[in-house]
Amino acid sequence: MNYDVKTVDEYINLLPEDRQVVINKLRKILRNNLPKGFSEELSYNIIGFVVPHTLYPDGYHCDTKLPLPFINLASKKNFIALYHM
Repeated sequence: MNYDVKTVDEYINLLPEDRQVVINKLRKILRNNLPKGFSEELSYNIIGFVVPHTLYPDGYHCDTKLPLPFINLASKKNFIALYHM
């Protein structure tokens, strides 16, 4: 589902409570296990963990203004998605 939000916390707060629980658990697992240097941000209007320009200045090859995506979490209509780039 698409949400018009500016932050990851806003995104999560708009989710149904049962989805918030699952997304927060997955988010915690990712935060605790990704190497240092990844940034959490809205990426493609969903929760994303990216390689920031400070570490990889070339950015994403299709749009170099965007940081390099690594893994994303999204709440869809009937499921929660984990996208690994």
